[in-house]
Amino acid sequence: MNFPNIFNAPVTMKKLEDIEKPEPSGNARMEWVSDAIAEMLRKLDLKYIAMNPGASYRGFHDSLVNYLGNRDPQMLLCLHEDHVVAIAHGYARVTDEPMGAIVHSNVGLMHGLMQVFNAWCGRMPIFLMGATGPVDAAERRPWVDWVHTAQDQGALLRNFTKWDDKPASVAATFESMLRANQICRTAPRGPTYVCIDAGIQENRLEKEPVLPDPARYQPGPAPAPAAETVAELTEMLVRAERPILLMGRMSRSQEDWDRRVRFAEALGARVLTDLRVGAAFPTDHPLHGPSPLSHYPPESRALIRRADVVVAFDCIDIGGAIKLIETDGKLTGKIVNCSVDSYIHNGWSMDHQVLPAVDLRVLAEPDAVIRALLPSIEQAMAGKEKKWAGEPPVDRTPKPPEDSNLDRPITARDVSRFFVEARDGRKFTLVRVGLGWASDLYEFHEPLDYLGYDGGGGLGSGPGMAIGAGLALRGSGRIPITLIGDGDFMQGATSLWTAAHYRIPALIVVVNNRSNFNDEIHQAVVARDRDRNVDNKWIGMRIDDPPLDLTAIAKGQGVEASGPITRADQVADALDRAIRTVEAGEPYLMDLHVVPGYAAPLLTRAGGGESTGADD
Repeated sequence: MNFPNIFNAPVTMKKLEDIEKPEPSGNARMEWVSDAIAEMLRKLDLKYIAMNPGASYRGFHDSLVNYLGNRDPQMLLCLHEDHVVAIAHGYARVTDEPMGAIVHSNVGLMHGLMQVFNAWCGRMPIFLMGATGPVDAAERRPWVDWVHTAQDQGALLRNFTKWDDKPASVAATFESMLRANQICRTAPRGPTYVCIDAGIQENRLEKEPVLPDPARYQPGPAPAPAAETVAELTEMLVRAERPILLMGRMSRSQEDWDRRVRFAEALGARVLTDLRVGAAFPTDHPLHGPSPLSHYPPESRALIRRADVVVAFDCIDIGGAIKLIETDGKLTGKIVNCSVDSYIHNGWSMDHQVLPAVDLRVLAEPDAVIRALLPSIEQAMAGKEKKWAGEPPVDRTPKPPEDSNLDRPITARDVSRFFVEARDGRKFTLVRVGLGWASDLYEFHEPLDYLGYDGGGGLGSGPGMAIGAGLALRGSGRIPITLIGDGDFMQGATSLWTAAHYRIPALIVVVNNRSNFNDEIHQAVVARDRDRNVDNKWIGMRIDDPPLDLTAIAKGQGVEASGPITRADQVADALDRAIRTVEAGEPYLMDLHVVPGYAAPLLTRAGGGESTGADD
């Protein structure tokens, strides 16, 4: 990826390569099979590989340290395999490129499976490696090598990876790594897994192998639409009076971002974005509709029902969105779906969601579609009246403050407002925002302003993704900020040690309502629907008595922290201190105690209703 204006602001901080720098090895010749595997990994140009130690890849580990010198890739020690994969996921969300991740046989892989699933659902490339064995039973140690060996270890994750393999020779391992790299980078992207026999790793090479050139095994260009499809879609859009563009999973490239803006402006089309997938279009642009949420709010639904052409660019669950929109009235406009996502659909998790009925299916990457369409649209629309003629832009004036007096508890809307004020010309990258985020208050101006949800909705990913994004943005001048709930934080809390050890700048803000509050809302909905006591919704949900000491958890791992911050008038000073720490190249945690409740309604499933939880 090319980020022309992002990585130009140097920040003085300790060099990552100076951390865990090995002493020169007495024997650094390519002598072992694991040395050759390590050399191949270097040729794939993976800068980092997150890991948690395991005897199943002790040979490979030695090669990374004593043969490669722990450089290109550099190992990043994590305290749990869950964090290994989540860090690689966060890195990929910034760069659109894979990072290496390695997990121990059987038990280590099992630990990391939730985050592999998150990356699969998020369509994020991850180069995942593991090990097993020795497969040769005669070579196994009593007990441990038996319970840590699987006949088919790839079966654990095959339903939510693009490809997996267990090569049985040096040459086969090279090909497997090349294929895994190619497949994970090819749209639709996702994790791949290469499992290397522990016994093979520790074999001595008969002769030094010839390594293939990875340049000859790279993925091809992004699939582009056929010329006749471009012509048909151009005609549809030119004839339309009220086209709408639904921007979904788009690239982080500034060039692609600018092209999307040109495309929308050439048409005068209205644009809607999705809070689940990250920034895809400037939300303060006059053509942008209502503020993005994790579902289409009533104002957006009404706008879509008025459209005569709706073009979806790799949207999450466009079929489900159509069903939701039509709960209030028939959608009569033509539907165009631009995506290659159907190439990796399977039936295991149903993450492909509702099958949409569409009038034109474009099997191409969304930004490739816009790249192909832009010249013909600009030519066809030259001198013509723009679409939605005579209609004013959508009024996106933020709601007024709930209470300008800050001598009070912190609300969900306060959190968003404080970050608007703290931004003040700084470049923030919001890695994650919680369900309570007030999107009408905070605008996205660039593709790295916001990275989106984890894809699979599994708790525990937030801290690791925060660190992976911080690693990718290290030295860029951008400040990575992750807002997560206390439940999500606690399931990934030990990832903070990795951030402290490797001096990875990341601000993690725990929006702490002392509850698994999302499920409190659901319990209230069910109780009300059944005419039962809503006041019991908290049982089995509240994370209190005793209260969690989140600052102690952070400081105990070497991360500076503040909190609990309980009053709105305490936030500004604490946030300023936190931001300055991250600007200096260090991680920081803030524990914000907020009043339970969300800034925007949450879909509750029961009768298609919505609730903020504030009045339940």
